[in-house]
Amino acid sequence: MNVYIKNILRFCIIILLQVLILNKITLRWWSEPSHFPIFIPYVYLLFILLLPFETPVWALLIIGLALGLTVDTFMNTAGMHACATILVAYLRTNVLSALLPRNLSEYSGQHPSIKSMGWMPFLVYSGFLIILHHFVFFTIELWNFTNIGFLLLKILDSSVTSMLFIIVYLLLFTKQNTSRI
Repeated sequence: MNVYIKNILRFCIIILLQVLILNKITLRWWSEPSHFPIFIPYVYLLFILLLPFETPVWALLIIGLALGLTVDTFMNTAGMHACATILVAYLRTNVLSALLPRNLSEYSGQHPSIKSMGWMPFLVYSGFLIILHHFVFFTIELWNFTNIGFLLLKILDSSVTSMLFIIVYLLLFTKQNTSRI
């Protein structure tokens, strides 16, 4: 399948998954205390994370803006997702360059995945960018540091929740290598 068609389909599937299912799920890591935050897993970042290695930064920024504004439109968050997603799109190439042993141009035709990078580098790559996204998003959302513990708890737990959902997505929707003995 053409890489452009594949990415357009992935964009639509991930947005629909985020908007129609995950935004409706409210998770609490604790029983029912009202002062603990509600967590919504944000898996839409997976679209930026899985774009091909050779995607230029200018294209990542445009895609990040479109992705963020799409999510903002459905969640009525007035540009907060767009701001955080553009930062992730901007830093993605630098994070990949720091983690991979070879130059990104040597990974022609490939995209970041567990198969191309291995489990640990992919989890570090996606985990770092997800934590960064959540830090920016929740800092803008709360807009103060008076209760820094609440902010850090929300960032940490939302990041863990998002990573768990992303790992499940990858296990369900990516081809696994099957070795024959």
